[in-house]
Amino acid sequence: MTKPTPQDMALARQARLAALVMCVAIVAWVVLQMIGREYGWPARFAFLIDFAALAAFGWALIVTFRVWRQGKANR
Repeated sequence: MTKPTPQDMALARQARLAALVMCVAIVAWVVLQMIGREYGWPARFAFLIDFAALAAFGWALIVTFRVWRQGKANR
């Protein structure tokens, strides 16, 4: 087994960051939706939370795609 290159380590770091963002986004989305429902927040806050989660997922999708393409180009 060969030692991973610094570029491989950087790609792994980016992939872990994207995974962390996805996990935090889904947990925050669920928790904030429950809190909003419990305290009767207006619907505009629910939409704001939804759009923030979508933005986080979009960013993670772009990063994941870039990591995949860079990994494919390195081989």
